[in-house]
Amino acid sequence: MKRNFNDLLSFVSVAREGSFTRAAAQLGVTQPALSQAITGLENRMKIRLLTRTTRSVALTAAGERLLQAIGHRFDEIESELDMLTELRDKPAGTVRITCGPDVLHTILLPKLTPLLREYPDIKLEFDANHGFRNIVNDRFDAGVRLGDTIDKDMIALPIGPQLRMAAVASPDYFSLHPVPQTPKELVHHNCINMRMATSGGLYIWEFDNENGPVNVRVDGQLIFNTSAHIVDAALAGLGIAFLPEKEFGSHIERRNLIRVLDEWCKPFPGYYLYYPSRRQPSPAFSLVMEALRIPVNAYRTQK
Repeated sequence: MKRNFNDLLSFVSVAREGSFTRAAAQLGVTQPALSQAITGLENRMKIRLLTRTTRSVALTAAGERLLQAIGHRFDEIESELDMLTELRDKPAGTVRITCGPDVLHTILLPKLTPLLREYPDIKLEFDANHGFRNIVNDRFDAGVRLGDTIDKDMIALPIGPQLRMAAVASPDYFSLHPVPQTPKELVHHNCINMRMATSGGLYIWEFDNENGPVNVRVDGQLIFNTSAHIVDAALAGLGIAFLPEKEFGSHIERRNLIRVLDEWCKPFPGYYLYYPSRRQPSPAFSLVMEALRIPVNAYRTQK
């Protein structure tokens, strides 16, 4: 049977995206043409690969087996094509990185701007969100997370300094409420909560000092899923906020926000760039690592 590798690539895209619409946009084809290609592939193989409903697309057992067998091969081909850019005068290609909005603003863009100006054929695509994407399944070159949240089978390279959390509230808030002396006293305060994108639950505030860690499940009138709005609410006197200290900018220094429980906020590992250990970095990605001033000696994170 003659193989049509375009149809196989179409199948891999639909299987990974879980959507004909998103896969068609990624491949630059129309949705009817993509659907026809998948139907033609199934007819030639005489087996159903995808289960289609009006709202979703799911893999059959045969489709799952085919994706596991060929998906990584297309990734290897794409990686090899990227590697061929070494033969050019200047590296080229697209580097895809998933990260949080804050680290994109504070670390990645400032450090990578000179790279973009020096290498106009390099393109960077950022997926900025608070969730944890699977960089292998979603075909990212790398991700950026806090060091203690990265799987041990990844290469992890530090790209920023250690971080500290800060518990703060406005002077107006503390004019009406007592200053907490221990983390456990926060249960008596109006605290501004964050909804976690990964679990859907509320973030449990984590403190630590010489006596050991203390976790507190706080309560309050406000819940956000973005740090910028938490800062705004704290400035408005609506409660106590708990975020990495740099999220508050100069508000602590200017006394627009009063810091409390400082001795309970120990430094912890900062942001790391991570990528699969089995993947050979492309020339463009190697330049990205250099621009982020990654140390030469990489190490695997330990849980």
